[in-house]
Amino acid sequence: MKNLIIVESPTKAKTISHFLGKDFEVIASYGHVRDLPKSKLGIDVENQFIPTYLIPKKSQKKVNELKKIAKEAKEIILATDEDREGEAIAWHLTQILNLDNEPKRMVFHEITKPAIEEALKNPREINMDLVNAQQGRRILDRLVGYELSPFLWKKVFRGLSAGRVQSPALRLIIEREKERNAFKQEEYFTISALMQKIKETKVKFETDLWKINNKSLPSPGIKNKDEVENIKTELEKKTGFITDIKTSQNKKYPLPPFTTSTLQQTAWQAFRFPAKKTMFLAQSLYEGKDLGNGSQGLITYMRTDSLNLSSLSLKTAKEFLEKTYGTKYALKEPRFFKSKSRLIQEAHEAIRPTDPHLEPDKIQKYLSKDEFKLYHLIWSRFLASQMPEALLEKNSLLIEVQGEKNQYLFQIHFYHLVFDGFLKIYQYQKLPELMDIFPHFALKEEIKINEIIIKQHSTQPPPRYNDATLVKTLEAFGIGRPSTYAPIISVLQERGYILRDENKALAPTEIGFLVNDILAKHFKNIVDYQFTSQIEEKLDEIAQGKLIWQKAIEDFYLPFKKNLMNKYDEVSKEEVSPITQLDEKCPLCGNPLITRWGKYGKFISCSDWPKCTYTRSLINNEKLNIKCPKCHEGEVVLKRNKRGKMFYACSRWPDCDLASSLKPTGENCPKCKSYLLEAKTKIKCFNKKCDYEIPKSSDN
Repeated sequence: MKNLIIVESPTKAKTISHFLGKDFEVIASYGHVRDLPKSKLGIDVENQFIPTYLIPKKSQKKVNELKKIAKEAKEIILATDEDREGEAIAWHLTQILNLDNEPKRMVFHEITKPAIEEALKNPREINMDLVNAQQGRRILDRLVGYELSPFLWKKVFRGLSAGRVQSPALRLIIEREKERNAFKQEEYFTISALMQKIKETKVKFETDLWKINNKSLPSPGIKNKDEVENIKTELEKKTGFITDIKTSQNKKYPLPPFTTSTLQQTAWQAFRFPAKKTMFLAQSLYEGKDLGNGSQGLITYMRTDSLNLSSLSLKTAKEFLEKTYGTKYALKEPRFFKSKSRLIQEAHEAIRPTDPHLEPDKIQKYLSKDEFKLYHLIWSRFLASQMPEALLEKNSLLIEVQGEKNQYLFQIHFYHLVFDGFLKIYQYQKLPELMDIFPHFALKEEIKINEIIIKQHSTQPPPRYNDATLVKTLEAFGIGRPSTYAPIISVLQERGYILRDENKALAPTEIGFLVNDILAKHFKNIVDYQFTSQIEEKLDEIAQGKLIWQKAIEDFYLPFKKNLMNKYDEVSKEEVSPITQLDEKCPLCGNPLITRWGKYGKFISCSDWPKCTYTRSLINNEKLNIKCPKCHEGEVVLKRNKRGKMFYACSRWPDCDLASSLKPTGENCPKCKSYLLEAKTKIKCFNKKCDYEIPKSSDN
């Protein structure tokens, strides 16, 4: 008879098997083995909110297999992840396998041989506080989803849904879009001067105008074009003098190792990885990769809001840095970080490599391209956190120029890297432009103006949320937890409430606006940031054994249910989703056409629907006042495909087949005569064989 270890995934099972002998069999449950039923609420709201759990159809075969193997096992050890979800899976396994005697529960934060051996030596019991916190979240989400969604079906159309955590996230995205729509653009100008030393004419540099008559320029710049032109006229070909030189040393400190939130944010900023993709890759690195001599976990558990680092990891990092880069690149004493989170939960360490000696370049051939990118990011961030700060020398110049009417003050900063410190490893931190050698300057040295440069800008609306900024904001509000950030975005996309624009930012759809407006008006608590955060805190208290889970659910559900019942009577379908009759007849039957609401927003249909099946999309007629650059007859319109993704096309389709995920500029390529597209940072040619591209102004 063998000892049976049960984990969630086959990859995790394979990696752990590699570390154990013949006395152990490791098998995967493939995630949750029980869940609430899909066809009904599955919660007894009249009796302490007791849930009814079923074995999903897709899990029945695996559960039967587990039962058979468990009967023959010498001992059963549950090795699911040490967070609420993993604890709940372990508890559900005890229920379906009828494990009357308390089974062994082993936990670990990395899948390495020492960690697995240590976990086997120190099993514990199932933590029912964590299980109850997971049950509490699941039941709350089910109550909101299964009781509020039918209200939306009745008042708008069938298929809509509302979520307890997704709804406030949608509100954030909607409110940002409303800010953008209300934004009024203004033009402004900035002034800089291309200067040179009188005696060393090769030394040229661009300086910014800082003050006029000792008064700082308005922010963000000067709005009057005539004023700017007058300044240019007054300064052209003038000379000035250096009035101040300051030299200082600036220290740049490394950032803490990653939490789930900061990993998702940085992976987006560095590689444009959506949060879902980041977590998929991190899961793969955590569960283990075959490095030629068997599988090994490469990073610690990736769902965490802790910044703790084990003493062993700190010791290993120091030894690696001293051996690889020398003692000057290793701290004498470890650097510790303190989390800002009010209630740290989930795993107990930050995300780090399991072994610093597994350098990314050495194991690159065993990883996919994107796995390598993410592993390199995690590896370098952890080691950088235990390296000395970088040292920059900063030289600041003030140059005074006396015009005919006014006195002008220009400033410039030169930066030089004195000691790279942690930057030797971590290249993802922004720095000012660096110079190898400073030009030599002296007080009262004469400086000549070669050219006055005027730049015209436009104020920009607040940007749409992307994966990084939304996760950061959710964390700041206390909405969701490490395991929920990526699913929040995915669910909103799947429901058709948001989509990604040409820059992969998160834009709300017409349906998203409609659902948010209904919830904000009639179910304020569901979209209230503070209320949602308070629910999360109660779930944390349940996990800590400070609150009974039924009490938390009752406090939420009773007022929610009362309000919901009232809204069924108070709110009419015409109020939230009015039908508008158009001055147009149906081309099939002659009845009037009307607007209706559907999965992809408003659309036009016959008033005799469903007897008459005529429909026409409204979104596909959204013109952008851009002439089609391909046929020069139609106009560029915004369309949505069957998967809900937006793209640009010609209004004459199918006669003209212009189609692109990037916005056409309306102009043609000067090299190949194809059409030009507007990417985030550049204008480029649609023709992949043509290399034409130009930088796009950040003010466009």
